[in-house]
Amino acid sequence: MLNERTQRLLKVLVERYIADGQPVASKTLAAVSGLELSPASIRNMLADLEAMGLIASPHTSAGRVPTQRGYRLFVDRLITIQPLAAPMVQELRHNLQPDSPQRVLQAASQMLSELTQFAGVVMTPQRPDGAFRQIEFLRLSERRVLLILVTLEGDVRNHLFNTPRDYSGSELIEAANFLNQHYAGQALAGVVERMEQELTCLQGDISGLMTEAIRFGRESLSSDEVMVSGEGKLLCANDFGGDLQRLRELFDTFQRKTELLQLLEQSRQAPGVNLFIGDESGVVTLDDCSVVIAPYRMGGQVVGTLGVVGPTRMAYERVIPIVDITARLVSSALNFND
Repeated sequence: MLNERTQRLLKVLVERYIADGQPVASKTLAAVSGLELSPASIRNMLADLEAMGLIASPHTSAGRVPTQRGYRLFVDRLITIQPLAAPMVQELRHNLQPDSPQRVLQAASQMLSELTQFAGVVMTPQRPDGAFRQIEFLRLSERRVLLILVTLEGDVRNHLFNTPRDYSGSELIEAANFLNQHYAGQALAGVVERMEQELTCLQGDISGLMTEAIRFGRESLSSDEVMVSGEGKLLCANDFGGDLQRLRELFDTFQRKTELLQLLEQSRQAPGVNLFIGDESGVVTLDDCSVVIAPYRMGGQVVGTLGVVGPTRMAYERVIPIVDITARLVSSALNFND
């Protein structure tokens, strides 16, 4: 159990390291901690903190840096969260105006990245009863067709696929017209069964086109997705020490999105902001990162999560309220017309 003075020393050390990015020396702590202790006394306290695994001494410096365990104690017990400045809240609110869910969530991902200078991530909500407003087929070349699907909310999804034969423009129009006339606005889950009974009235072999369209629509609207913005900003973070292999693995994680999706899914039931520091995420490529996540709601239910991925040396007192406020404003924008 840390006494008050030792907690104060750890708090100052973590804050100093986050601000400067350099190991903090005992002489510096003696000058800025406000504890009125000699450097020798400070060194003794630092030795105790190091023995507890809360700080460490890099080989190239006499100073100390926080460990993952030290960051966790700092966030759980010592951090001082400051409310966001009114102009920043206003900027968020302005950029998260009620619109289609897809555009609101994309804006949230971009704003999280811009405000923190880290990677902004958003898990989009599942829509198991998803329906479409309109479908179009566009012939790009022989046996290659672009499917354009417009959701009821106005979001546009594109899907490029190969066809077993070359379809004429009139056949593509006929397939799209049939789908739009008979199935627009209906939940896609039950459309396939009805299609099998009704396709006999169509001329020509265009059933494959429509089956592909409905399959893509169901997968697109009923599965979770992850939007990632600003991952390139992590290239500017000195915390990765120019280790290109680590950065390459990290960017592969952003590209695959599978591990990110699992992590975001874990936080759906968290009552507020959820924080993973280092290997707490369970994702090896994020061992040098912290992930700050909060859920957002639609219709009173948690439908997704959003957050920030950055180095463990992040300004938690600033990032946490940014993620929290963004989740609240996204919820407000998504429920504007309820």
